[in-house]
Amino acid sequence: MKPDKIILYKYAVILTFITVFYNLVEGLISVYFGIQDETISLFGFGVDSFVEVISGIGVWHMLIKIKNKGEERDEFEKTALKITGTAFYILVAGLTATAIFNIYINHKPETTFWGIVISIISIITMSVLIFFKMKVGKALNSKALIADANCTKTCLYLSVILLAASVGYELTGFGGIDSVGALLIAYFSFKEGREAFEKARTGKDCDCEDNHKKSSAD
Repeated sequence: MKPDKIILYKYAVILTFITVFYNLVEGLISVYFGIQDETISLFGFGVDSFVEVISGIGVWHMLIKIKNKGEERDEFEKTALKITGTAFYILVAGLTATAIFNIYINHKPETTFWGIVISIISIITMSVLIFFKMKVGKALNSKALIADANCTKTCLYLSVILLAASVGYELTGFGGIDSVGALLIAYFSFKEGREAFEKARTGKDCDCEDNHKKSSAD
């Protein structure tokens, strides 16, 4: 492999480590404040971050492998994808049931202030990661890395949902907004879970951006 490609793969690994570390810290903080402030959208956002850590470990393994052998998935990646998909589905079930129950009892969070803070930080961080992941992926002409960059956009969408739900509650005091935010997070988590199982089954990377465009066209 050429020296310039070796350097690019090192950059890709660094970006993956940053992603894993950030999601781990974000998950811990979000779950803590989600429980303390009784906001289901922030709690769900935090658990989603933990699942992304598992996915990030799979991406890290993929980077090591494709550097030497190519982009075909091995059993480790397939297992990681299946675990990721299962975790997302469990999250979907828990968030959906809790959000519906909260709407029924008219539950209100103590505050969604930390949801606003965390979501803004996440939007900035994910935007930077997407930019550099895409840049490295294109430089290496790697479909797998470009797909990973595109799929990172889902984390950005979740951050926007959390921000909207958190700001909406602070402005209106209507508890249902927090629950609706949780349901939207559950929806995107379901899509992530489905895509993880599809990747494990076919051995191919889905280009989330292309899939979104195809769905819009349909």
